[in-house]
Amino acid sequence: MSDEKIKEEKSLNFLEEIIDEDIRCGKYKTIVTRFPPEPNGYLHLGHASSICLNFGLTKKYPGYTNLRFDDTNPEKEETEYVDSIKEDVRWLGFEWKHEHYASDYFDTLYEFAVKLINKELAYVDDSSSEDMAAGKGTPAEPGTNSPYRERTVAENLDLFTRMKNGEFPDGSRTLRAKIDMANSNMLMRDPVLYRIKHAHHHRTGDKWCIYPMYDMAHGQSDSIEEVTHSICTMEFVAHRELYDWLIEKLGIYPSRQYEFARRNINYTVTSKRKLLQLVTEKHVDGWDDPRMPTISGLRRRGYTAESIREFCERIGVAKRDNMVDVGLLEFCVREHLNRIALRRMVVFNPLKVVITNYPGEGEMLVSENNPEDPAAGTREIPFSNELFIESDDFMENPPKKYFRLAPGQMVRLKSAYIIRCEEVVKDAGGKVTEVRCTYVAESRSGNDTSGIQVKGTLHWVSARTAISAEIREYDRLFRTENPADEEGDFKEYINPASLNTITTAVAEPELAKAKFEERYQFLRKGYFCLDKDTSPSRLIFNRTVTLKDGWAKETKKKS
Repeated sequence: MSDEKIKEEKSLNFLEEIIDEDIRCGKYKTIVTRFPPEPNGYLHLGHASSICLNFGLTKKYPGYTNLRFDDTNPEKEETEYVDSIKEDVRWLGFEWKHEHYASDYFDTLYEFAVKLINKELAYVDDSSSEDMAAGKGTPAEPGTNSPYRERTVAENLDLFTRMKNGEFPDGSRTLRAKIDMANSNMLMRDPVLYRIKHAHHHRTGDKWCIYPMYDMAHGQSDSIEEVTHSICTMEFVAHRELYDWLIEKLGIYPSRQYEFARRNINYTVTSKRKLLQLVTEKHVDGWDDPRMPTISGLRRRGYTAESIREFCERIGVAKRDNMVDVGLLEFCVREHLNRIALRRMVVFNPLKVVITNYPGEGEMLVSENNPEDPAAGTREIPFSNELFIESDDFMENPPKKYFRLAPGQMVRLKSAYIIRCEEVVKDAGGKVTEVRCTYVAESRSGNDTSGIQVKGTLHWVSARTAISAEIREYDRLFRTENPADEEGDFKEYINPASLNTITTAVAEPELAKAKFEERYQFLRKGYFCLDKDTSPSRLIFNRTVTLKDGWAKETKKKS
């Protein structure tokens, strides 16, 4: 065996090892997986990992992946969520072979339930939810049989039909599997298969008033679609026994369930319930708020599909839950944006610089669009005797080893000239309002014959052609690593500095041509993208990520 082959086999995750063996022994020729989200919210990073896993397996092995919406809970599900899920999956770079809904199978699932009744493996129970919970027993003690457990097949069929016909109110009856109230797996103690719920469904309307529970719908939907490898997260390990029991008793296609560990991410929450709270209580500006861990939020913030796929690849697949550092996600997007982002100059807090010895009205200078990508070409930048630099790039009384602009000190302007600060202008309150400089004519970038060496290089914008922009600097939504596990309400740990809006920014005029699909590196500032709130009269840019990991630096300081 070649070294390359050995390396490839060693790198397989446990699911790939299972599929490799299944194909080798001839168990399957075609691998079928599915991504089965419930349409009750927007997809988040945890879903991205599952998407990349399911679709990735059928890219590597012969087969295909279905997109199936687990729409069995009508009160919480909306078409809006269906549409957003499809958009997110496609944006991540994947395409499903078949689009299915659990509701497609409601008639079939009902017939499956009738089959279980006829085989004396299911019964209609009139017990309240409280009585059923009390009768379940404990892990150390067996449960007790329901007083309705021995109803006849005829009685159960009649009651189940009447449940379907809407004769009973919500919660008054359920259909339960008849298994074993002493089973060591609590989920196998006569689990509920159907409940009554008079609710309008986003696809089937008011046709149904009984709906299958997760365990009654999921495995059977897999079987109908002949899914070979049904992959879910570790919390469903206990459900696997019921998954197999139902398939066996119904005598249908033997889909198999496999579990992998979810990856929790620090400084965020990925619970749909908690994310919904953030949205409904207005802590964020909707599901696609750039601080949210939703795929739509990440997309709006400027994350690329490539960087998210790379992140999912790096965190891998395992059988044990663990916490992933969000810094890895930020690293992945920095790596990708460094290769593709167009370089532009934007001054956030402008300080005027007047070059007193610069002749004429101005000139056009040339700068590369991306030094990492020669094919990106160059652009022209207007230069004049009046410029803006960052206020933070000037200090009237600087400390030692201060290499930016100060009285008597020289710096280079990016892609332009060396300047020297000669005079400081202040207002009546003593605030610096203008810095007057001279420039070295022989120091033009790309043709510098001055022989002068300076240590500081500043970005700048010509005051004559500058355009206004709003900058939204986004940071981590929570100020603690694991907000879901902290004492009290998780929302108490929201980072009050997660959004900083800057309305004073000025940009080089090339940014007037900015496109939503493009990514930008604002020199010395970070990576940015155009926000959807942009209008013809108002450019708005979102910060995707800083140039360096400032959080890691702060953590190191504190340790």
